Amino acid sequence: MSRVGKAPIRIAQGVKVEIKDSVLKVEGPKGKLSGTIPHSVSVKVDNGQILVTRDESKADNAAALHGLTRSLIHNMVHGVSVGFTKELDIVGVGYRAATKGNTLSMTLGYSHPVDFELPAGVTAKVENNTHLVISGADKIQVGMVAAKIRSFKEPEPYQGKGVKYSNEQIIRKQGKAAGAK
Repeated sequence: MSRVGKAPIRIAQGVKVEIKDSVLKVEGPKGKLSGTIPHSVSVKVDNGQILVTRDESKADNAAALHGLTRSLIHNMVHGVSVGFTKELDIVGVGYRAATKGNTLSMTLGYSHPVDFELPAGVTAKVENNTHLVISGADKIQVGMVAAKIRSFKEPEPYQGKGVKYSNEQIIRKQGKAAGAK
């Protein structure tokens, strides 16, 4: 039995959970999320908790889907009640970012500004022109948006310039030794 899958998910205050035709819908103060439930896993709401169980006879990978489904449902409940955030830092002389409505505009050393249209459900806040806070209810979408923004100018190992996660350590390399004999 999956240790992760056995743990019940506590439903936070103000969160509504609805299961209909193998589709789970979760609604809370931060937004609405929905996901499909695999046919080898069953989900039921009981006493303010969500319980996930599996049926080994329906699929060979029921054990793997048991823990995965429980984690995805937990992330949905946490996302609509509290939300998820990723923080990015922009490092470099003249590198900066600004938000214009639903568009994130960044100057990253190219000949043109990089404009990124934020998807629905994800917001970006810029602090001190170089610190980005990406937030939203869907953990996967927040992570993908942060990774896409980082990919516009990945940090380089010599001077550390680029877009990096706030908790990321860039391993620096020694530069070329000029004129050493």
